[in-house]
Amino acid sequence: MLMPMLGEITGNIHIAAAAFASAIAVGMIGMRAADAVGRNPGAATKILVQAILSTAFAEGIVFFAIFLARGQ
Repeated sequence: MLMPMLGEITGNIHIAAAAFASAIAVGMIGMRAADAVGRNPGAATKILVQAILSTAFAEGIVFFAIFLARGQ
């Protein structure tokens, strides 16, 4: 009875850590993208594309964590 409960808690901590790290990463990507556009407005389109891709990859980490924790 104790082992399944510990496994569930560990899985939840795993997902929470991934979500927290992803949120921090998305915030930093947005901050740096806004800073880069402020310095070079002509490159806004290229910066936006890179920021969107980076944000998608950072958020994808959470989906992998959920998949790995719930797949067991």
